[in-house]
Amino acid sequence: MTEPAARSRVLRIPAIARVEGEAALRLRIIDGTVVEASLKIYEPPRFFEAFLRGRAHTEPPDITSRVCGICPVAYQLSACRAIEDACGAVVDGQLAALRRLLYCGEWIESQTLHMYLLHAPDFLGHPDLIAMARTHPEHVERGLRLKQTGNAVMEVLGGRAIHPVNVRLGGFHRTPARSELRPLAERLRVALDDAWDTVRWVAGFDFPHAECDADLLALAEPDTYAIESGVPTVLPADHTPAPHDFPLRHFPEHVTEQQVPHSTALHARLDGRRHLTGSLARYAISGHLLSPSARQAAREAGLGDPPLAVSDTGATSRRGVCKNPYRSILVRAVEVVYAVEEALRIISAYEPPPRPYVEVPPRAGVGHGATEAPRGLLYHRYRLSDEGRITDALLVPPTAQNQGAIEEDLRLLVQNALARGVSSDADLARLCERAIRNHDPCISCSAHFLDVDIDAVLG
Repeated sequence: MTEPAARSRVLRIPAIARVEGEAALRLRIIDGTVVEASLKIYEPPRFFEAFLRGRAHTEPPDITSRVCGICPVAYQLSACRAIEDACGAVVDGQLAALRRLLYCGEWIESQTLHMYLLHAPDFLGHPDLIAMARTHPEHVERGLRLKQTGNAVMEVLGGRAIHPVNVRLGGFHRTPARSELRPLAERLRVALDDAWDTVRWVAGFDFPHAECDADLLALAEPDTYAIESGVPTVLPADHTPAPHDFPLRHFPEHVTEQQVPHSTALHARLDGRRHLTGSLARYAISGHLLSPSARQAAREAGLGDPPLAVSDTGATSRRGVCKNPYRSILVRAVEVVYAVEEALRIISAYEPPPRPYVEVPPRAGVGHGATEAPRGLLYHRYRLSDEGRITDALLVPPTAQNQGAIEEDLRLLVQNALARGVSSDADLARLCERAIRNHDPCISCSAHFLDVDIDAVLG
């Protein structure tokens, strides 16, 4: 008996905005089973780690901020923390508070950018922000106000909103006077109302059921919601082993990267397993440390009470853990409420420090630094010579860590869609695009397009 000839199908989407960077998706389906979902990042390598080698130890904060125009502060402060760690320098007091304030500005502008410009149109049935503005102008105006407030914080603290120039090792080139922060406080008080309105708005969206089957990884601090510092903490997907943390210097031993044939970006795994970092992970691990107002925002958003802290015995309550990628927009909205409140708190307690920076003299050593970029944990490691020259650099961005979880999300999504009878190229493409945007991947830190290629072989 002759076997029927295999049939193949190719789907191409040449121009999808609202994805930051250039990538392609290849789905392979055999006899109704999705056997491969490959998110192919095909942009040329950028060689940041290579051209950091040989540079002076003072240079990485300025160089690495150019990795991303949307979250440059994450790169700057991760670099600062790593080099200060290698050199034995400690930045504390008001200088540390100003760094956190600068990071709050980035969280406000970046999370708002994603929610309003990239993500919300999916829930409202619009192809882009321009179409959404025709029917929801008040929401778009609110989103732009919020983003502009975050930009204003970055301009005052960083010198400009994109690629700030005021950050340096040990602190800042210049610190602001109290009078310079008063106008920011006025804008932030208005922004707090906008942030609360954002929570209530996104809480009304319709969220498909989904669950990301991956371990969660985020920084954690004992007494505050981690932003610019912390210890890597893991919440396993299957409850085994128990939640645990590990020293930051051991990060490369736990999070290992490998090259895959279909991507110019490395794929990272946590102890050999898929993992997810970002808002969902932060909320699951540190949600109990949000401010009372932000915890109330989480309840109003439908997230319930945040999860309880990891106990001394390693046990934790899974109550309140959200692993639905579609609902990540809710957590982002809650984090904006928190970031605005935190910025106001820092400004109200601010006293100009005696010096804008502490000295960071060079010395031989290895330093590790990590912060929570809006999209997740960003890790830097630098090895320095006696003269303070960089002999080795390692940067592990959130998207490289999340890529495996995103691919598994896509595989399960398409499998379930096929089971429901969804089979058209257009419908599957829309589902995949939306699923990718749930994670807000920063593929190359600029919006280009996504190509989707579905190769279906039916027996």
